Amino acid sequence: MANVADLMILALAGFTTSLMTAVVGLGGGVVLMLLMPGLMPLAVIIPIHAVVQFISNFARVGFAFRHADLTLLLPLTLGSLLGAAIGSPAVDLVSFAVLPGVAGVMILLVVWLPLDRFLPQGGAALFALGLYQTGLGMVAGATGPLGAVVLNRINTEREWLVVNTGVYMTINHGIRAVAFGLLGFAFNAWWLTITVMSLAVIIGSWLGTRLRQSVPQTNFEAVFKWIVTVLALRMVILTVLEIKA
Repeated sequence: MANVADLMILALAGFTTSLMTAVVGLGGGVVLMLLMPGLMPLAVIIPIHAVVQFISNFARVGFAFRHADLTLLLPLTLGSLLGAAIGSPAVDLVSFAVLPGVAGVMILLVVWLPLDRFLPQGGAALFALGLYQTGLGMVAGATGPLGAVVLNRINTEREWLVVNTGVYMTINHGIRAVAFGLLGFAFNAWWLTITVMSLAVIIGSWLGTRLRQSVPQTNFEAVFKWIVTVLALRMVILTVLEIKA
């Protein structure tokens, strides 16, 4: 369990990143996971991140539910269930301790490679997105940026995009959290950390929802790529150093 100082930093990170995602629609989950190394053991980051991000995205959808597109649920859920079934054995094959390093590499690939070009259109794209997000998310933790690209094909209105990005990430993180529990991760040992971070992300989502209309979209995507690149490299380096220690 995190100490008091680290817990306060994690709460602030959760609040800030959830507020950011509620305003601009992406990035908070990735940044949060990349900030977590050094504040808790590397081996627990991805499972705890899944639970906290489930709460964050569920709250974001709940605070603006009228914009949720429920037609997305079936293909995303079916794809996510298949992705969890495929991705869970990969977690079993490697130590939880090396997953953050794998996550750092995967995040760099997601952010910099045009992976959306390989996805189909329509409902098939949503199914493929659910499969990819959840399957790869079992080892990478945060893979959200691609989903925003896929949803942008359907509707470019920001309110719709922000809320429905929350819809697919709620499904993604929820199914992954259940999968980690079935794989034997001891969530109960981290109940206080999860509770404090969950309260922080709910408040961040609430405030971000209210600020969204008054905050202009700027060159967030370009800035986001470089911030994430630096943080992902940090995660890879920390994992390598811990393995060598």
